[in-house]
Amino acid sequence: MKRCPVCGEAVAPRSANPVFPFCKPRCKQIDLGQWLGGEYVISQSLLPASVGFGGPRHDRETD
Repeated sequence: MKRCPVCGEAVAPRSANPVFPFCKPRCKQIDLGQWLGGEYVISQSLLPASVGFGGPRHDRETD
């Protein structure tokens, strides 16, 4: 059985657990707080370099 990444308790299957992969809503909130507090980070880009952002926007008109 899968374990909760926050507290280590057993986790019910996704079909029976609305807060999967956590064991309870409290653990889900703790995890969110850790992301928002900067305790978790993504160490490298998840996009290939060729995707590039920062260019001109084409979804609005310019003067």
